[in-house]
Amino acid sequence: MNTALWIVTTLLTVIYLLSGLGKLFVPREKMATMMKAARWTLDFQPGTLKTIGALEILGAAGLILPAVLDVAPILVPLAATGLALMMAGATIMRIRRGETKAALGDAFYLALAAFVASGRFALEPFTG
Repeated sequence: MNTALWIVTTLLTVIYLLSGLGKLFVPREKMATMMKAARWTLDFQPGTLKTIGALEILGAAGLILPAVLDVAPILVPLAATGLALMMAGATIMRIRRGETKAALGDAFYLALAAFVASGRFALEPFTG
């Protein structure tokens, strides 16, 4: 179980790091034209997108750094919970926009983050 949790955690870290960096440094108009699935970005102000991107980067760091550095490893399931909540909001937003396929993708990331959160809170916590 520990190995599965590490694999999913690493996958989520890479995904959220890249996604967060994209939201911080790529203008929303360019993002919306590059990917059809990113048209939602036009519904938000640039500052809001930067905030979402920063939260994704912080979440990605919180998924891996506390465990690797062995400093406050309780932050790992807390970061996973925060990312799961973000993805719950993203899924709701996609459903409201009628983007069913994208909502399924967001729900998948929600499930992965919830798996890490529950795994690190109860199944394989870092602290005894």
